[in-house]
Amino acid sequence: MQTIEIKIEAFGAIERLLPKSLAFEFAAGQLVQDVLSHLVTQYPESATAMEKCACAIGEDIITRQTALASSCTLVLLSPVAGG
Repeated sequence: MQTIEIKIEAFGAIERLLPKSLAFEFAAGQLVQDVLSHLVTQYPESATAMEKCACAIGEDIITRQTALASSCTLVLLSPVAGG
């Protein structure tokens, strides 16, 4: 079974709830949702922020149903309020 490394970068409110440097090994084909669930298991205080965050790889916003086929950096973006 192929494993991939998923690095996590967080910005905004969620950044304060997670360690600066995070990386996990997952089986190839895991969904973004599976990665987020793993993070909540490891860092329960991030659960509320995790529900509301947007996810991106590079410049592209992705859905939680996106399958991760190769090693990448998953970016978590907290919602931004204001105008």
